[in-house]
Amino acid sequence: MPFKAVIFDIGGVVVGSPLFAINRYEKEHGLPFQYLNVAITAQGRGGAFQQFERSELDLYTFYRRFGQELSDVEKNNAAFTKFCQSRGQEVPKLPTQLKVDGRELFGQMMRTSTTVDPKMRTAIMRLKVAALTNNFAPPTEVSASAEGGGGKAPSLDEELQHLGLGSSQEQLRKLFDFYIESAVVGKRKPDPEFYEYALNLLKVKPSEVVFLDDIGPNLKAAQKLGITTIRVDSSDSTPALAQLSKLTEVPLLEGASSKL
Repeated sequence: MPFKAVIFDIGGVVVGSPLFAINRYEKEHGLPFQYLNVAITAQGRGGAFQQFERSELDLYTFYRRFGQELSDVEKNNAAFTKFCQSRGQEVPKLPTQLKVDGRELFGQMMRTSTTVDPKMRTAIMRLKVAALTNNFAPPTEVSASAEGGGGKAPSLDEELQHLGLGSSQEQLRKLFDFYIESAVVGKRKPDPEFYEYALNLLKVKPSEVVFLDDIGPNLKAAQKLGITTIRVDSSDSTPALAQLSKLTEVPLLEGASSKL
């Protein structure tokens, strides 16, 4: 059996996808489906979301910039028009003005990503596994610039609750042999250096690894390094786990547990 390790993404693979929260926010505010997701991606490496996941921004600076970037209809309408045209889709009616609350949206995204898929939990317990996740460093104090609404900043406990952070996060980490975080390493998917960091830490070759993610560009970057990949449908992990079971020759959807 050639594979020595399995690497899992977290959001959208092991826990709920923050994309679902983004899509709900779009619907609630009358925006086209995927409008904000495209806007986040269009910011590139220098975007607030991307910098935040590399620990280059504090939480409250991130909130402010995240909202500002997503409220820039001129830039984001151009990005979404290009997105539709690249897929041969008709461009829907786009907003002429927009005010995105960065804290509100990000809180919804994080609270969506707190519950572990029980089927994924079972698979993780039967394999030698690592997590490779784009994440952020949780706040340890409140800032004078915190945007809490009503002119009063939230307390640290309120902020952590807003972000869905608690004991469940520590329990999630304990499921893995290695938990590799963009906020700690200072690199994020799909940067090749982030995958190479994981390979070096696990002491494995690309050909000895299976990587699961729900985001196409993240999978393509891994494939370029020679890593075998599986795309996970955030709505149903069963097909991905069936494919993983076949590759690893370990029963993951039923039967007795075992380790690679």
